[in-house]
Amino acid sequence: MKNFINKIFENHSLIYKVCLYIVSVSLIVYLFPKGGQFKYEFQKGKPWQYDSFYAPFDFAIQKSDEEIKKEKTEIENNSLLYFTKDTAVSKQVKTEFETTFNNFLAPNTTLNINQKNAVQSVAEHILSKIYSKGFIGSESQKYIKNPDQIIALRVGTTVENISPTTLFNNSNLLPFIQKETENIKNQNIKNELISLLTQYLKPNISYDQNFTKKALDEALQKISYTKGLVTEGERIIQKGDIVEGKKLAVLNSLKNELQSQVWSKSNYNWIVLGYSILVALVLLMLLLFLRKYREEIYESNNKVLFIFFNIILMVLLVTMTVKYEVNYIYVIPLCILPIILKAFFDARLGLFTHVLTVLLLGFIVPNSFEFIFLQIITGIVTILTVSELYKRANLFISVGQITLIYMISYFAFSIIQDGNAQQLDTKYFIMFAMNGALSFLSMFLILIYEKTFKLVSDVSLLELSNTNSKLLRELAEKAPGTFQHSLQVANLAEAAANEIGANSMLTRVGALYHDIGKMNNPMFFTENQTTGFNPHSELPPKESANIIINHVLDGIEIAKKNRLPDRIIDFIRTHHGTTLVYYFYKKEEELDPENVSEEDFQYPGPIPFSRETAILMMCDSVEAASKSLQRPTAKNIDDLIDNIISKQMSLGQFKNADITFQEIDTVKKLLKKKLKNIYHLRVEYPK
Repeated sequence: MKNFINKIFENHSLIYKVCLYIVSVSLIVYLFPKGGQFKYEFQKGKPWQYDSFYAPFDFAIQKSDEEIKKEKTEIENNSLLYFTKDTAVSKQVKTEFETTFNNFLAPNTTLNINQKNAVQSVAEHILSKIYSKGFIGSESQKYIKNPDQIIALRVGTTVENISPTTLFNNSNLLPFIQKETENIKNQNIKNELISLLTQYLKPNISYDQNFTKKALDEALQKISYTKGLVTEGERIIQKGDIVEGKKLAVLNSLKNELQSQVWSKSNYNWIVLGYSILVALVLLMLLLFLRKYREEIYESNNKVLFIFFNIILMVLLVTMTVKYEVNYIYVIPLCILPIILKAFFDARLGLFTHVLTVLLLGFIVPNSFEFIFLQIITGIVTILTVSELYKRANLFISVGQITLIYMISYFAFSIIQDGNAQQLDTKYFIMFAMNGALSFLSMFLILIYEKTFKLVSDVSLLELSNTNSKLLRELAEKAPGTFQHSLQVANLAEAAANEIGANSMLTRVGALYHDIGKMNNPMFFTENQTTGFNPHSELPPKESANIIINHVLDGIEIAKKNRLPDRIIDFIRTHHGTTLVYYFYKKEEELDPENVSEEDFQYPGPIPFSRETAILMMCDSVEAASKSLQRPTAKNIDDLIDNIISKQMSLGQFKNADITFQEIDTVKKLLKKKLKNIYHLRVEYPK
């Protein structure tokens, strides 16, 4: 049991990766829509490249989305508006009007009984005619957009189609009343009658919104989504035929029929198995790539998790879009993936991961060939153009180029499929512009990932390289000589990194912070001894060596306290490797040659494990030793650099670093050139 537990602890990193691999495969397969893939790939406007294809079973030809949308629009435009005639309104109005009008006529002495009856007859005739035809109010009339259209009038259970012009409304009601009251000679009575009618008249026809909607829904439900039938064995398309028109509609119908009836029901488990195998292969290729070419990343569980997380995030965004609104598939900024991976790692890994992710997504998106082509092309452009993200203008330029490539590629596909440029859909250009705008989220994500996964990008390196930062200001105040030494080393290291193609920004930042541990005891280091007093003269060599060695451990502690990234702390750990504090070792050897031990004077390491940390070790040693040259001639500088770096190589300080002999030689040449420029003799000015 104990051995088993020990085995688990020994292989915990591998177990973690296996678990992450299984979880990632399961999650991606779960996100994928569970529909099979049509085994024939075809595109509108291109020839059918397979053998003649015959219908495997009977199926209906489905109408396209454009045809269905057109039919729905026609039905909506031609659907009847339903209005209801309320008979109770006319009775109520007549009763109220008669009571008021009789009260007005009874005491009126200017009219005899016959005249009163005549006026009352006119009023009753007006009311009867208005309500027999119908009076529609302004609120209901606004639904009638065209006066020539036919509307449906419901009276009880009967429905009659009429023209709105046959109804009374607010515009024609008063002229009608005035015309009907022309025969009344008494102007006062006439005015009073018109006033009472306009006061008591109420609309008896109103718009029936619920019934209109119900009738429209019923009409829309009756739409047929098919336009013909293909029988089993009927030839669908012949080899070499152009995929267009009816042939395209039949192929799309068969594809949808297979996906909805066959694959999604009877073969569900087989589909899941197929997806699982393909996704597992893709992620396995990524792990193998990391193990073979990016071993440092492969060994870091945190970095592997980060890469897998970003792949799953892209799959999630695309699958959700496919599920809910597939037309906006090109709004998803997939180029964020290579931008982020290049910012934290390198271009090759970014492109490799992007291509694998796009291949995965090709299973689930419509027009997969077009999608894969567009995304891979833009991914390549992203890798080639996005650089030095700490320069804000670079990202703007790169995103503009990516968006332009999207648009040009879509234009090419469109004219190939349609044979002309008249069918270009401007909404795609808008989507590509939105894609470009969303790509700027990469800067926001980079900041989040730096905090979440403890990674370092060029953006954070730029912030750390600011010599006005709190930690570097403190170094300049407490140990000004060390600060100047760090600046000189940073300049040399940055130039050397540029010369051999290493990460110059990372190297510069590492060089600026590599000696921050000297802040604890600044006067014990030569560059800070401005008074001429050396405190080591009063200490035994072993104690002096301990103080010198401890500046590495102190630096690590200070860096962690100030939350410097691990990649910067690596420079502090490795800049002396496992070399000796040679001066005090020799001094101890003179005092007690029999009991001297190298271990007491050796830095704890580790030795450099990257080109950047190896460069810092060389530059740090050379810059410090160059200060001891009494006569900094060209030959003396050359000999000094050769001796120092050759000794470091003989001690195996660079055996774990990914740096070649040729690159070391290039660094040596650059250091010789730089130091000669620094220590060149000037012309002596006359006194």
